[in-house]
Amino acid sequence: MKKLFLAALCAVSLAAAAQRNVYKFEVEDAQGGRFPLASLRGKVALVVNTATLCGFTPQYAPLQELYAKYAGRGFIVLDFPCNQFGEQAPGTADEIAEFCELNYHTTFPQMAKVEVNGPGTAPLFAYLKRKQGFHGFGTGQMAELLDGMMRKQDAAYDKKPDIKWNFTKFLIDKRGRVVRRFEPTEDMSVVEAEVIRLLGKK
Repeated sequence: MKKLFLAALCAVSLAAAAQRNVYKFEVEDAQGGRFPLASLRGKVALVVNTATLCGFTPQYAPLQELYAKYAGRGFIVLDFPCNQFGEQAPGTADEIAEFCELNYHTTFPQMAKVEVNGPGTAPLFAYLKRKQGFHGFGTGQMAELLDGMMRKQDAAYDKKPDIKWNFTKFLIDKRGRVVRRFEPTEDMSVVEAEVIRLLGKK
């Protein structure tokens, strides 16, 4: 019996490792409906874990600008509120949506609140982290601040793929492959340049 269980577990692990795109995942949207990622076929997508009470919350503005600018060319932003970092996304789905719409006029899809680290990690985010690990916060004052804060909690934090803070972004290409991870400290101009590259010529 134990051998059968181990064999089944191995088969599941191998299948997960062999998965080449995000299209098999289905997530819950903010209204409680199902959002199949297969609907992203042929599109470039940016998956973001967000929070409404964070120092990075103003990034909603350039995210909306990016969406408005390139949605017509097949670009989409998927907003996943997450309350795991400093409890900075405490609201209900309706409260978060209202905040984003009133303050940043967001029109891109908002999903249900998720966990992105730990035992309750949403399967999509487990996959995203497996495909694109952490490569550092870069340079600058905010990067140094986050690095210092993380290192106090865990001296080896940078060796782990866990999401470190709000507004970490994963870029998915037209074939559903996770091609890039941007930390919240990354300048949005860099994100835009990668989006344009993946969208290709008009």
